[in-house]
Amino acid sequence: MAGASPSCARPTTRASSSSSRARWRAAAAERGAVRSIEEWRQAPRAERLARLALTGDELARAIAGQDASRLARRPDPVNWASVEVLCHLRDTEESFLHRFRLILIMDEPCFPTTNPNRWAMERQYLRNDSAQALEAFVRRRAETLAFLRELSDEQWARAGVQMDSRGRRTLDDFLAVMAWHDPNHVDQLSRALEGRA
Repeated sequence: MAGASPSCARPTTRASSSSSRARWRAAAAERGAVRSIEEWRQAPRAERLARLALTGDELARAIAGQDASRLARRPDPVNWASVEVLCHLRDTEESFLHRFRLILIMDEPCFPTTNPNRWAMERQYLRNDSAQALEAFVRRRAETLAFLRELSDEQWARAGVQMDSRGRRTLDDFLAVMAWHDPNHVDQLSRALEGRA
């Protein structure tokens, strides 16, 4: 891994989560739900930032008028309920912004692998209030956008190292990931409301 510090060695076994992530991406691609990360990476930065600005309103429209029991209903035993998707987006947003701040003050900081399913269980996503989760996401997203819009070209090129198979990512790379991540989860939330995985 060129450019990564030795303390950022990747774990050697990540097959189960990597394969489930690959299956999830393949299913999203089949549905034609979203652009790939690489397609977003090629998009102008302003377009990627604009994509991020849409998500809060999309989520609010999707859950408008839905009762708590429907928002907490999983489409099957494996896939998340809508409230879990909202909580995931809220917590991921906090994680992204924390990482971005570290990238600006440290040289290629290492980031541990996150486990979204563990977060869902440990943080009891199904017991969270959807409106509060959405409100927290919207607030955090506004902070993230304000932070990103102030970056210089030199700062966009700064990077951190994810300790899984994703490796080194610049802030510009992270922006492509976020632009890909949001519509995937908006789609997932909508499908959960319809009772579809």
